Amino acid sequence: MTTALLEYTRFGFPLYMALRWRLGHREPPRVRPVNTALRDEQEIQAAVAEVARLGLPPVWDSPKSWDSLGALHEILSRTDTRARVLDAGAEYYSQILRWLYLYGYRDLTGINLVFKRRVRCGPIRLEPGDITATRFPDGHFDAVTCLSVIEHGVDLDAYFREMARVLRPGGVLVTSTDYFAEPTGTAGREAYGVPVRVFDRPQMEAAFALAARYGLELTGPVDLRSPQRCVHWKEQDLRYTFLVCSMVRS
Repeated sequence: MTTALLEYTRFGFPLYMALRWRLGHREPPRVRPVNTALRDEQEIQAAVAEVARLGLPPVWDSPKSWDSLGALHEILSRTDTRARVLDAGAEYYSQILRWLYLYGYRDLTGINLVFKRRVRCGPIRLEPGDITATRFPDGHFDAVTCLSVIEHGVDLDAYFREMARVLRPGGVLVTSTDYFAEPTGTAGREAYGVPVRVFDRPQMEAAFALAARYGLELTGPVDLRSPQRCVHWKEQDLRYTFLVCSMVRS
């Protein structure tokens, strides 16, 4: 059986993870950004090194190690292994649910409109789903991650409304997005069938206010400074950075 077939099967996944990655106790990440923008290349390299130090599967796009570690920290620090976790806008290559599996979490779900059918990777369930209108009951999840998704044509009002609905009171939502404090020229650019968007400071401040209308409160002040455009989207020849923020459902 090939590695891919072993990893993406219900019963092969635990064997694959045990053979390929160390199971057992892992310490929490030391690199744990939250409510801040990615500042420079050094922070990217520090995040990549931390993923390797923790013995976690690497993220395919190295800058995404940074916000993924932030999401991991928030979930580990605010929940326990019994928590129900949703990765809203998951991809087959997303690592946050695999990382949580290695930390002992077992109720793990990822949804994306691009999925054509349900797939089980051990306890991880990947299935078709719209992050603005899911099938889940009210208050179903203890934590939700949504990493580099909302910039791809997502209706923010519908997103925050739905995330607030599916989170239990006290549940945590970790969102990251393409960002730079000053506007980034994206006119005429499209990706994944929608216009390219890089949020700026006023747009993110408006997004936070919108989230608050649905009972999603930031876990602390957000540092919206962005000293460097340290992320390069080569296909679009765009430079910007990332922002990661954490909210709790009231």
